[in-house]
Amino acid sequence: MLLGNVAVVFGGQSNESEISVITGTMTANVLKSGGARVIPVYISAGGAFYCGEELADINVFKRGEELKSPRCIVEGGGLHIFGKRGKIKKFMPIYAAINCCHGGIGEGGGIGGLFASAGIPMAGGDIFGGSAFMDKYYTKILLKGLGVKTLPYFVAESVSDVPAAEKVTGLPAIVKPARLGSSIGVARARSSGEYSFAVESALCYDKRALCEPYIADRREINCAAYYADGKVVVSECEEAFSSGGLLTFDDKYSGGGRSVIPADIPEQTAAEIKEITRSVYFSLGMRGISRFDYILSGGEIFLSEVNTVPGSMAWYLFAPSFRAFYPVLKAVIEQAVLDFRAEKGKLLLKTGILASVPQFGGKLK
Repeated sequence: MLLGNVAVVFGGQSNESEISVITGTMTANVLKSGGARVIPVYISAGGAFYCGEELADINVFKRGEELKSPRCIVEGGGLHIFGKRGKIKKFMPIYAAINCCHGGIGEGGGIGGLFASAGIPMAGGDIFGGSAFMDKYYTKILLKGLGVKTLPYFVAESVSDVPAAEKVTGLPAIVKPARLGSSIGVARARSSGEYSFAVESALCYDKRALCEPYIADRREINCAAYYADGKVVVSECEEAFSSGGLLTFDDKYSGGGRSVIPADIPEQTAAEIKEITRSVYFSLGMRGISRFDYILSGGEIFLSEVNTVPGSMAWYLFAPSFRAFYPVLKAVIEQAVLDFRAEKGKLLLKTGILASVPQFGGKLK
C-alpha cells in the first residue's frame, strides 16, 4: 500500500482537458481500489486548482459541478485548502502525485515543475520529457540525435510556408498542430488548396504546424513503457485501426476505431519496436508511463510521437483490467518517491557571497 496521500492531477488549460478528466477520474479510482488515499486535484480552464474526493466521480463533471469543490494551492509539500470565505482552512501533506494532464503546460513540464518546486514527487509529465515530447518538432530533433528514424517533415508557421512544405512532403500530406494530441487539428491534404486550409486550421490551435508525407500503406503501432525496480518495463505492441484511413478524435474516444493487442506483426518487427521504445526511454532517463506511437511502412519503422501522459495511462497495454493495473500505478509512484529522495540527498551549495555585497549593492542609483 502507498504510504501517504496521493494527488491525482488532471484538467488544465488545454484543448485536451476533457480527455484528461477521463484519465484523471479513472486513475483516481484505480488507486482507490488498491487502498490508496487519493486526493483528486482538478485544474480549471482558468488555471485555478480545486480538490476533493468528489472529483473522482466523472458525473460531477457531467453535471458541471467541478468548480463547487474547495480551491487549493500547491506549496510546501502539500495542498493548502481554502474554506468558503477564501482563507486557508487546512493543510494536507502529499506523499506523491501522478500527472494525468493531457496537452498544454500540464503535460508539457509545467505541472511537473510546480510540484517539484513544492517538494512533492510526481510520476509522469516530468520537466524535460514533458516539454521535449509535447512539441512534435522538438521530438523530431531529439529522436534524430538518438539515431531513431522518423518521417521527413516541414514546420510551417504561416500559410505562405505551404509551397516549401509541399516540396518536402509531397501530396498527399498530413498536417497537425505541433503541440496538440488526441488527433485534434490533424488533417490530410490531397491538393495544394487543402494543404493551405489544413495549415491555416492547425495554426488556429498552435503557433507551428508539423507537416509530413501521408503514407497510404502504413500501419499504426503503439508500445508503452515505464521504469520501476531498476528496469524499463515495455508493453506488448498494439495496432490501432481508423475508420477512414486516418486516426481521428472519434476513433480514439467515441468508438470509431479499434485496436488489436498484441499487434499481428512479425515477431522480429515487434521485438525491434520494443527495443527502440526501451532504448529511447532509458537513454533519456524517462519516468512514469509513456506511450510511443510508430508507423510501419514497406518494412521500415518510423517513430512518430511520444506521449508522456498517454490517454487512460495506456492501462490496456499493461493489464487485463483496471484492478490489475493498480500495481503498475503503485510502482511508478513509488519510483517517483525514490527518485525525489535521491535528488534531495544531493548537495545544495551556499557560497556565502551575499556577505561580501556592499550595503547598497542591490539598489539602483
